Amino acid sequence: MTVTVGVVVFPGTNCEADALEAVTSLGAQGRLLWHGESDLGDVDAVIVPGGFAHGDYLRPGAIARFSPVMEGVAKFAAKGGPVVGICNGFQVLTEAGLLPGALQKNKGLKFLCQPSVLRVESANSVLTSQAKVGDELSIPINHFEGNYTCSEETLKQLQDEDRIVLTYVDNPNGSLGNIAGVCNETRNVVGLMPHPERACHELLGSMDGAVLLRSLLAS
Repeated sequence: MTVTVGVVVFPGTNCEADALEAVTSLGAQGRLLWHGESDLGDVDAVIVPGGFAHGDYLRPGAIARFSPVMEGVAKFAAKGGPVVGICNGFQVLTEAGLLPGALQKNKGLKFLCQPSVLRVESANSVLTSQAKVGDELSIPINHFEGNYTCSEETLKQLQDEDRIVLTYVDNPNGSLGNIAGVCNETRNVVGLMPHPERACHELLGSMDGAVLLRSLLAS
């Protein structure tokens, strides 16, 4: 059976086509989910992609969290449906309370657009089930507010519960604990700042993102 992946679109989203192309190249079907609709239809997985939802006014994700589509995403996740937020999508998921912590401005206050090397810290999530702990993946970043932060209590909880799924080998943005991606308690919601959909073709310089998206399709 072909997996159908819903890709959320807010005003200001700009990575929806990248996400659709990446999942379809891996054998899935893609479907755009408009921010004004709460009904996700019969999708098997959801990606909240990168961009600048609602112009990132107030702060990234702060307005998008109130969109009707996020009601649908929250219900889908509560039933165990796999949800992945990439870059701005990660920011939206933290604002919506589906993931802990927050994303703040990069150290040095510089926008970063460059390759990054990630280390897989946990294979127990919908995004990393096809990877192995210790794998190093070359995945590009493209963000200004990708510096992950949380309380000391939350950090300890993430560590104790094996919920830090990806870290930076060479931390580019100042993220606490070198964190590049985390999951929720039930491991079906994952957020990461790097863009795996931009590392699924040799012509783009890396195929390392494919193992992450294949994990999502297999979940």
